[in-house]
Amino acid sequence: MISSTGNAQVKQAAALGKRARARKESGLFLVEGPKMFEELPKDRVEQVFVTERFLGDPDHEKMVKGIDEKKVVLVTEEVLKAISDTQTPQGVAAVARQYGYSMEDIRNSGEKPLVMFLETIQDPGNLGTILRAGEAAGVTGVIMDRESADIYNPKVIRSTMGSVYRVPFLCVDDLGGTAGKFKGDGLRLYAAHLEGKHAYDREDYRGACGFLVGNEARGLQRETADLADAWVRIPMKGKVESLNAAVASALLMFEAARQRRG
Repeated sequence: MISSTGNAQVKQAAALGKRARARKESGLFLVEGPKMFEELPKDRVEQVFVTERFLGDPDHEKMVKGIDEKKVVLVTEEVLKAISDTQTPQGVAAVARQYGYSMEDIRNSGEKPLVMFLETIQDPGNLGTILRAGEAAGVTGVIMDRESADIYNPKVIRSTMGSVYRVPFLCVDDLGGTAGKFKGDGLRLYAAHLEGKHAYDREDYRGACGFLVGNEARGLQRETADLADAWVRIPMKGKVESLNAAVASALLMFEAARQRRG
Protein backbone atom coordinates (compact mmCIF):
# COMPACT_ATOMS: atom_id res chain seq x y z
CA MET A 1 0.00 0.00 0.00
CA ILE A 2 1.22 3.48 -0.86
CA SER A 3 0.94 5.83 2.10
CA SER A 4 3.22 8.67 1.00
CA THR A 5 2.02 11.58 -1.13
CA GLY A 6 5.64 11.97 -2.21
CA ASN A 7 5.56 8.69 -4.14
CA ALA A 8 6.55 9.21 -7.80
CA GLN A 9 3.44 7.46 -9.18
CA VAL A 10 1.21 9.52 -6.91
CA LYS A 11 2.89 12.78 -7.90
CA GLN A 12 2.50 11.98 -11.61
CA ALA A 13 -1.21 11.18 -11.21
CA ALA A 14 -1.78 14.34 -9.18
CA ALA A 15 -0.05 16.42 -11.85
CA LEU A 16 -2.38 15.03 -14.51
CA GLY A 17 -5.35 16.38 -12.59
CA LYS A 18 -3.84 19.79 -11.97
CA ARG A 19 -1.71 20.72 -14.98
CA ALA A 20 -2.63 20.78 -18.65
CA ARG A 21 1.06 20.68 -19.56
CA ALA A 22 1.51 17.37 -17.73
CA ARG A 23 -1.42 15.92 -19.65
CA LYS A 24 -0.12 17.19 -22.98
CA GLU A 25 3.44 15.95 -22.49
CA SER A 26 2.45 12.51 -21.20
CA GLY A 27 -0.57 11.79 -23.41
CA LEU A 28 -2.41 10.68 -20.28
CA PHE A 29 -5.37 11.98 -18.25
CA LEU A 30 -6.98 11.41 -14.87
CA VAL A 31 -10.32 9.69 -14.31
CA GLU A 32 -12.03 9.88 -10.91
CA GLY A 33 -14.95 8.18 -9.22
CA PRO A 34 -16.75 4.84 -9.67
CA LYS A 35 -18.99 5.86 -12.58
CA MET A 36 -16.29 7.36 -14.75
CA PHE A 37 -13.91 4.51 -13.91
CA GLU A 38 -16.50 1.82 -14.65
CA GLU A 39 -17.24 3.29 -18.09
CA LEU A 40 -13.57 3.83 -18.96
CA PRO A 41 -12.56 1.27 -21.64
CA LYS A 42 -10.17 -1.09 -19.86
CA ASP A 43 -7.70 -1.06 -22.74
CA ARG A 44 -7.10 2.63 -21.96
CA VAL A 45 -6.12 2.04 -18.34
CA GLU A 46 -2.51 2.66 -17.41
CA GLN A 47 -2.87 2.61 -13.62
CA VAL A 48 -5.59 2.44 -11.00
CA PHE A 49 -5.41 3.81 -7.45
CA VAL A 50 -7.94 2.36 -5.00
CA THR A 51 -8.56 2.46 -1.26
CA GLU A 52 -9.35 -0.50 1.00
CA ARG A 53 -12.80 0.94 1.66
CA PHE A 54 -13.53 1.04 -2.08
CA LEU A 55 -12.50 -2.58 -2.60
CA GLY A 56 -14.61 -3.58 0.39
CA ASP A 57 -17.73 -3.15 -1.75
CA PRO A 58 -18.28 -6.28 -3.93
CA ASP A 59 -19.63 -4.16 -6.80
CA HIS A 60 -16.54 -1.99 -6.72
CA GLU A 61 -14.26 -5.01 -6.56
CA LYS A 62 -15.82 -6.25 -9.81
CA MET A 63 -14.82 -3.00 -11.53
CA VAL A 64 -11.13 -3.79 -11.27
CA LYS A 65 -11.46 -7.36 -12.51
CA GLY A 66 -9.99 -7.82 -15.95
CA ILE A 67 -7.32 -5.18 -15.32
CA ASP A 68 -3.73 -6.35 -14.99
CA GLU A 69 -3.18 -6.61 -11.24
CA LYS A 70 0.20 -4.93 -11.66
CA LYS A 71 -1.67 -1.78 -12.66
CA VAL A 72 -3.88 -1.74 -9.56
CA VAL A 73 -2.32 0.09 -6.61
CA LEU A 74 -3.74 0.22 -3.10
CA VAL A 75 -3.42 3.68 -1.49
CA THR A 76 -4.51 5.39 1.70
CA GLU A 77 -7.42 7.82 1.80
CA GLU A 78 -4.93 10.65 2.26
CA VAL A 79 -2.97 9.67 -0.83
CA LEU A 80 -6.12 9.40 -2.95
CA LYS A 81 -7.14 12.86 -1.82
CA ALA A 82 -3.76 14.19 -2.95
CA ILE A 83 -4.32 12.64 -6.38
CA SER A 84 -7.93 13.70 -6.75
CA ASP A 85 -9.23 16.95 -8.22
CA THR A 86 -12.36 16.75 -6.03
CA GLN A 87 -12.74 17.60 -2.35
CA THR A 88 -14.33 14.27 -1.48
CA PRO A 89 -12.71 11.40 -3.46
CA GLN A 90 -14.87 8.32 -4.00
CA GLY A 91 -12.25 5.64 -3.52
CA VAL A 92 -10.85 5.24 -7.02
CA ALA A 93 -8.83 7.20 -9.55
CA ALA A 94 -7.26 5.98 -12.77
CA VAL A 95 -4.60 7.16 -15.18
CA ALA A 96 -5.72 6.59 -18.77
CA ARG A 97 -4.32 7.05 -22.27
CA GLN A 98 -5.73 9.93 -24.28
CA TYR A 99 -7.66 9.46 -27.51
CA GLY A 100 -6.32 10.29 -30.95
CA TYR A 101 -9.06 11.06 -33.45
CA SER A 102 -8.51 12.51 -36.92
CA MET A 103 -10.62 14.61 -39.28
CA GLU A 104 -11.31 11.45 -41.25
CA ASP A 105 -12.72 9.75 -38.15
CA ILE A 106 -15.30 12.54 -37.82
CA ARG A 107 -15.84 13.08 -41.53
CA ASN A 108 -16.53 9.39 -42.16
CA SER A 109 -18.56 8.71 -39.02
CA GLY A 110 -21.89 8.46 -40.81
CA GLU A 111 -23.82 9.06 -44.02
CA LYS A 112 -25.21 12.31 -42.60
CA PRO A 113 -22.63 13.77 -40.22
CA LEU A 114 -23.75 16.15 -37.48
CA VAL A 115 -20.71 18.05 -36.23
CA MET A 116 -20.29 20.69 -33.52
CA PHE A 117 -17.63 23.38 -34.13
CA LEU A 118 -16.81 25.15 -30.86
CA GLU A 119 -14.93 28.45 -30.72
CA THR A 120 -13.28 29.38 -27.42
CA ILE A 121 -15.69 27.54 -25.11
CA GLN A 122 -13.77 28.25 -21.93
CA ASP A 123 -16.00 26.90 -19.18
CA PRO A 124 -15.11 23.24 -18.48
CA GLY A 125 -18.68 22.46 -17.44
CA ASN A 126 -20.05 23.84 -20.70
CA LEU A 127 -17.62 21.82 -22.82
CA GLY A 128 -18.33 18.62 -20.95
CA THR A 129 -22.08 19.15 -21.12
CA ILE A 130 -21.91 19.74 -24.88
CA LEU A 131 -20.22 16.36 -25.34
CA ARG A 132 -22.77 14.68 -23.10
CA ALA A 133 -25.75 16.29 -24.84
CA GLY A 134 -24.07 15.62 -28.17
CA GLU A 135 -23.93 11.89 -27.56
CA ALA A 136 -27.61 11.91 -26.58
CA ALA A 137 -28.54 13.85 -29.72
CA GLY A 138 -26.45 11.67 -32.02
CA VAL A 139 -23.66 14.04 -33.06
CA THR A 140 -20.88 12.39 -35.02
CA GLY A 141 -18.09 14.61 -33.76
CA VAL A 142 -17.06 17.70 -31.79
CA ILE A 143 -14.29 19.99 -33.03
CA MET A 144 -12.89 22.82 -30.89
CA ASP A 145 -10.12 25.40 -31.12
CA ARG A 146 -7.11 25.47 -28.80
CA GLU A 147 -8.51 28.44 -26.90
CA SER A 148 -11.32 26.24 -25.63
CA ALA A 149 -11.03 24.47 -22.28
CA ASP A 150 -8.75 21.44 -22.19
CA ILE A 151 -11.01 18.49 -22.86
CA TYR A 152 -8.91 16.36 -20.50
CA ASN A 153 -9.40 18.78 -17.61
CA PRO A 154 -10.94 16.66 -14.80
CA LYS A 155 -13.92 19.04 -14.60
CA VAL A 156 -14.64 18.47 -18.31
CA ILE A 157 -14.23 14.71 -17.94
CA ARG A 158 -16.70 14.61 -15.04
CA SER A 159 -19.21 16.82 -16.88
CA THR A 160 -19.29 14.43 -19.84
CA MET A 161 -20.51 11.60 -17.58
CA GLY A 162 -18.69 9.11 -19.82
CA SER A 163 -19.53 10.61 -23.22
CA VAL A 164 -15.89 11.66 -23.67
CA TYR A 165 -15.12 7.94 -24.13
CA ARG A 166 -17.59 7.59 -27.00
CA VAL A 167 -17.95 10.86 -28.93
CA PRO A 168 -15.12 11.55 -31.43
CA PHE A 169 -13.50 14.93 -30.79
CA LEU A 170 -10.67 16.99 -32.21
CA CYS A 171 -8.79 20.08 -31.02
CA VAL A 172 -7.43 22.14 -33.93
CA ASP A 173 -5.22 25.20 -34.46
CA ASP A 174 -7.47 26.67 -37.15
CA LEU A 175 -11.17 26.14 -36.44
CA GLY A 176 -12.28 28.23 -39.41
CA GLY A 177 -10.00 26.40 -41.80
CA THR A 178 -11.18 23.04 -40.49
CA ALA A 179 -14.85 24.03 -40.76
CA GLY A 180 -14.15 25.23 -44.29
CA LYS A 181 -12.76 21.84 -45.25
CA PHE A 182 -15.87 20.11 -43.95
CA LYS A 183 -17.99 22.62 -45.86
CA GLY A 184 -16.04 21.80 -49.00
CA ASP A 185 -16.96 18.15 -48.46
CA GLY A 186 -20.66 19.04 -48.52
CA LEU A 187 -21.37 19.82 -44.88
CA ARG A 188 -23.87 22.67 -44.54
CA LEU A 189 -22.83 25.05 -41.75
CA TYR A 190 -25.13 26.95 -39.41
CA ALA A 191 -23.88 29.68 -37.06
CA ALA A 192 -25.64 30.27 -33.75
CA HIS A 193 -25.91 34.04 -33.86
CA LEU A 194 -28.05 36.74 -32.25
CA GLU A 195 -28.44 38.33 -35.71
CA GLY A 196 -29.67 35.11 -37.29
CA LYS A 197 -32.24 35.60 -40.04
CA HIS A 198 -34.32 32.56 -39.10
CA ALA A 199 -35.23 30.91 -35.82
CA TYR A 200 -33.18 27.76 -35.30
CA ASP A 201 -36.21 25.48 -35.73
CA ARG A 202 -37.02 26.90 -39.17
CA GLU A 203 -33.99 25.44 -40.95
CA ASP A 204 -33.53 21.94 -42.36
CA TYR A 205 -30.90 19.83 -40.59
CA ARG A 206 -31.76 16.47 -42.10
CA GLY A 207 -28.70 16.42 -44.35
CA ALA A 208 -25.03 16.52 -43.43
CA CYS A 209 -24.58 19.65 -41.31
CA GLY A 210 -22.62 21.33 -38.58
CA PHE A 211 -23.23 24.04 -35.97
CA LEU A 212 -20.79 26.85 -35.18
CA VAL A 213 -21.07 27.92 -31.53
CA GLY A 214 -18.99 30.70 -30.01
CA ASN A 215 -17.53 31.91 -26.75
CA GLU A 216 -19.83 32.26 -23.73
CA ALA A 217 -19.37 36.05 -23.53
CA ARG A 218 -18.49 37.18 -27.06
CA GLY A 219 -20.14 34.64 -29.32
CA LEU A 220 -18.56 33.79 -32.66
CA GLN A 221 -15.87 35.90 -34.28
CA ARG A 222 -17.21 37.55 -37.43
CA GLU A 223 -14.86 35.66 -39.75
CA THR A 224 -15.97 32.36 -38.25
CA ALA A 225 -19.66 33.23 -38.46
CA ASP A 226 -19.18 34.27 -42.10
CA LEU A 227 -18.24 30.68 -42.97
CA ALA A 228 -21.81 29.61 -42.29
CA ASP A 229 -24.39 28.97 -44.98
CA ALA A 230 -26.95 30.49 -42.62
CA TRP A 231 -27.11 32.23 -39.25
CA VAL A 232 -29.76 30.97 -36.86
CA ARG A 233 -31.07 32.51 -33.67
CA ILE A 234 -32.83 31.13 -30.64
CA PRO A 235 -35.93 33.24 -29.93
CA MET A 236 -36.08 34.40 -26.31
CA LYS A 237 -38.56 36.27 -24.16
CA GLY A 238 -38.01 38.45 -21.17
CA LYS A 239 -34.77 40.38 -20.71
CA VAL A 240 -32.47 37.44 -21.50
CA GLU A 241 -29.89 38.46 -24.11
CA SER A 242 -28.20 35.12 -24.65
CA LEU A 243 -28.08 31.54 -23.43
CA ASN A 244 -25.39 29.44 -21.83
CA ALA A 245 -23.24 27.89 -24.62
CA ALA A 246 -24.12 24.38 -23.51
CA VAL A 247 -27.86 25.13 -23.43
CA ALA A 248 -27.76 26.75 -26.87
CA SER A 249 -25.77 23.83 -28.29
CA ALA A 250 -28.20 21.32 -26.81
CA LEU A 251 -31.20 23.09 -28.38
CA LEU A 252 -29.54 23.03 -31.80
CA MET A 253 -28.41 19.41 -31.58
CA PHE A 254 -31.74 18.12 -30.38
CA GLU A 255 -33.63 20.04 -33.04
CA ALA A 256 -31.44 18.29 -35.63
CA ALA A 257 -32.13 14.98 -33.90
CA ARG A 258 -35.87 15.66 -33.89
CA GLN A 259 -35.90 16.40 -37.60
CA ARG A 260 -33.83 13.33 -38.40
CA ARG A 261 -36.17 11.07 -36.48
CA GLY A 262 -38.94 12.28 -38.76
